[in-house]
Amino acid sequence: MRSWSAPNIPKLPGESVPLRLYDTSAKQVRQTDPGPTARMYVCGITPYDATHLGHANTYLAFDLVGRLWRDAGHEVHYTQNATDVDDPLLERAEQTGVDWQELAEREIELFRSDMEALRIVPPREYVAVTEVVGRVADLISQLAAKGVTYVLDGDVYFSVADAPKYGQVSGYDEEEMLALFAERGGDPDRPGKRHPLDWLLWRAERPGEPAWESRLGRGRPGWHIECTAIALDNLGGGFDVAGGGSDLIFPHHECGASEGHAATGEWPFAKFYTHAGMVGLDGEKMSKSKGNLVFVSRMRQEHDPMAVRLVLLAHHYRADWEYTPDLVAEAERRLARWRAAVALAAAPPAGELLAQVRERLADDLDAPGALAAIDAWAERATAGQGSDPAAPAAVKDLADALLGVAL
Repeated sequence: MRSWSAPNIPKLPGESVPLRLYDTSAKQVRQTDPGPTARMYVCGITPYDATHLGHANTYLAFDLVGRLWRDAGHEVHYTQNATDVDDPLLERAEQTGVDWQELAEREIELFRSDMEALRIVPPREYVAVTEVVGRVADLISQLAAKGVTYVLDGDVYFSVADAPKYGQVSGYDEEEMLALFAERGGDPDRPGKRHPLDWLLWRAERPGEPAWESRLGRGRPGWHIECTAIALDNLGGGFDVAGGGSDLIFPHHECGASEGHAATGEWPFAKFYTHAGMVGLDGEKMSKSKGNLVFVSRMRQEHDPMAVRLVLLAHHYRADWEYTPDLVAEAERRLARWRAAVALAAAPPAGELLAQVRERLADDLDAPGALAAIDAWAERATAGQGSDPAAPAAVKDLADALLGVAL
């Protein structure tokens, strides 16, 4: 599937700093150690509504990861999916009287334009689930041959009893798992299952639902196995970072990790499981199901997309925070101060600032700290301090390359 256009990223002088990230499975910040090619998979949208600020918060976080790796000289192999067939999409299509495929195509195109406007570097592979149904069915068949699945009324389940590493990504106990499983698309109470936490790999055809011919019969994939198949096909096992919002820790990343382990025999399936915090509105997590959304497409009609990006950068990626309109007003003021500073004929030298920004971002993506460093430089510059004629252009480049903010 087509991705979106990539922004040009300036090459910066000097030495980069190795990136340290919080790994959910290890419950600590660790140094990433990719090879010449850093490999990252970030779970994509279910396209039944427009991109909201919570989505943008997640994809911007992993955009920073890729930018830091590129600054360190790594090639970045980034893969993302779009879950373009799933129950929420089908339900929304039925409610609105729109064909589910048309709805998915429309919202994916809007997502592309939002990501491009926010200067998110696109994935190398942007994969729709509907493009790889046969491959997902093949992977399920491979898991069945390993004895970790069973069939219930035509549906195929992964047996949690055959997942020895289950729980190591989230660290949750069974009581918490069961509660979240029911809340996030699982079916713990389905009669006939061997264990309430067994998860669906293949859904046999139901009347009125889309289905595909496969070696498993007619049907469609379950949610978790889709990402596992796409990641394996494009990145292989043991890739560097699996990313998404914190609501994907369980069950999505937990189940995917066990699927990958069963398929490859390798553990961990991803070296890091890294998660962005939730963005709230009116005291609740921003979500499509609740309808309390701030859409990126509407924000960028009224505000400079770089101000929208600065709203997100002002919060640490792992923090949960609440959106209020004053945040974008403050971001616009910051953007104006920065642009005024880099428009000067001369300013304080940029070398120390570049080192500070690199250090802050390398420390588990401390974007607020990086913004504070540029704020301080801009304040000195606009106060008439500094006489380096190369500094304004250098700061413009570092804000672009490391933070993705075009000045």
